[in-house]
Amino acid sequence: MPKTSRAGRSVPECAPRKEEGVLSSTKRVIAVVGATGAQGGGLVRAITAHPSGAFRARALTRNVDSPAAKELRGLGAEVVAADLDDEASLRRAFEGAHGAYCVTFFWDHASPEKETEQARAMARAALHARVEHVIWSTIEDTRRWVPLADGRIPTLRGKYKVPHMDAKGEADTTFLELGVPTTFFHTAFYWENFIHLGMGPQRGEDGRLALTLPLGPARLPGIATEDIGRAAYRIFERGADFIGQRLGVASDHLTGSELAAAFSAIAGEEVRYNAVDLDVYRRLDIPGVDDLANMFQFKRDFEADYCGLRDVARTRVLNPNLRSFAAWLAENQRRIALPPRA
Repeated sequence: MPKTSRAGRSVPECAPRKEEGVLSSTKRVIAVVGATGAQGGGLVRAITAHPSGAFRARALTRNVDSPAAKELRGLGAEVVAADLDDEASLRRAFEGAHGAYCVTFFWDHASPEKETEQARAMARAALHARVEHVIWSTIEDTRRWVPLADGRIPTLRGKYKVPHMDAKGEADTTFLELGVPTTFFHTAFYWENFIHLGMGPQRGEDGRLALTLPLGPARLPGIATEDIGRAAYRIFERGADFIGQRLGVASDHLTGSELAAAFSAIAGEEVRYNAVDLDVYRRLDIPGVDDLANMFQFKRDFEADYCGLRDVARTRVLNPNLRSFAAWLAENQRRIALPPRA
């Protein structure tokens, strides 16, 4: 007969055992995939900084000797080697963990098929290790709103509308079918993209600063990565309350004009919002621009659904210290390179 985990699901007879009483006398381990990245790093820092000390962070990374890995080790995290393309390494890394934060990074390889398989590997590894709570960082499968035959959004690679979104959403079914106790966690646009991806205001030929986004008048949900980590910590803390639920997080829903106004406050000059047409945006020389253009179109055309899932008030319950975009911008203005006046 198959055995049943404390989460109430059947597990294979061959699954490794957790010795009774081991976790009750120690901090519960949270295995964090992508710990040196944006989301994972935010969660590791939230765990190591939390005054309760209820959890211990196990930081998973391909390179345990990288500067980022050494920094996490210095914060008190356990750093272990794991690769999303090596399921055996994930099984070892998840062994003995109470929870696991699972995330993929599409832009590392730009393959939706690979991303879906990496998610499936994490789900299988979590089942094998009897992880009691998984947070799977997912996104909407846009094909549920815009089927492939619908020409409103161009079809890419023959079977996707927004490859980096659809692949994650498609992987949800694996966690469900395997019975992995999962919270489906929908993050939002990182405010840090204005620092690291060059998406901040640029100076045009007229000498004026402009923030360029193909969103029209739609609102963009966004959040700082550190605030994502703090919200995820609270989800693990409350455990069973959120297993099986779909949760989205954001600190603000802002139009392009509102984002530009916030930049104006730190720039000392007006920043205009350039609501560039999608057809123009698709011709820009940006890696993955077709995928990104379709993403922005989905967020624009289905604004109510996209914003509705990422509820700010609910996020603030998870993270009472949630920062608005204006507050985050004030804290990070020195890191945002605004082009100087000519």
